[in-house]
Amino acid sequence: MSVGNGGNKNAKNMPMKEGGREWSNGICSCFNDCGTCCMATWCPCVVYGRNKKRLEHLNRNGYPDPEHGGCFNGDCWVHCALTSFFGFGWILQIPLRGSIRSRYSIAGGGCGDCCSAFCCNPCELTQGSQEIALEEQSFVAQTHP
Repeated sequence: MSVGNGGNKNAKNMPMKEGGREWSNGICSCFNDCGTCCMATWCPCVVYGRNKKRLEHLNRNGYPDPEHGGCFNGDCWVHCALTSFFGFGWILQIPLRGSIRSRYSIAGGGCGDCCSAFCCNPCELTQGSQEIALEEQSFVAQTHP
């Protein structure tokens, strides 16, 4: 269990292996969070922007973003423009997924990040959101035992 410079980064106590641990929720577990999954299906730019802002806030401040990522931030608009005009918004998700994996010591690499962002965009965004949410929820558990 890793607590420090933020909340619990392994809230489900996933076993650590040499290359890192598995995701707390599988790629097909997106239906556990139907609201985020639906938003990621129809407006992936919003979920991408929220995930990026939430992760950056945790990295920078060590506690959850009080705005929960907001709604239409600059990252959302860039993703929206790339998706609308070129169909390539998913490319922005690759480094974000890598940052999530790095923060939570999750095994994987750039090739897998690319494939999940391209092939299953809504599930990939939802999975990242769920991982960030687990750490955010651990702050509530720490302050209210």
